[in-house]
Amino acid sequence: MGELTRGERLQIMLAPDELTALDDWRFSRRMPSRAAAVRELLKRGLAAEGIVAADGGRKSVQFGVIEAESGKKKGRSGSASR
Repeated sequence: MGELTRGERLQIMLAPDELTALDDWRFSRRMPSRAAAVRELLKRGLAAEGIVAADGGRKSVQFGVIEAESGKKKGRSGSASR
């Protein structure tokens, strides 16, 4: 398995109908996990706003949101500002 570089956790609460919509979308696209589906939807939403997003992949560890110009995924440094 590849090296997991995601050091931040984001927990969200969804209403039952939102979860159903997410799962329906995920299964129709054969996504590997709910987290991968949420990352893909976030990537698409950011792209719609003009923010450069990472290329999608098929493995869960490849579903990133933002990539640096060098092709490596960007992460936030520090977490005190949340």
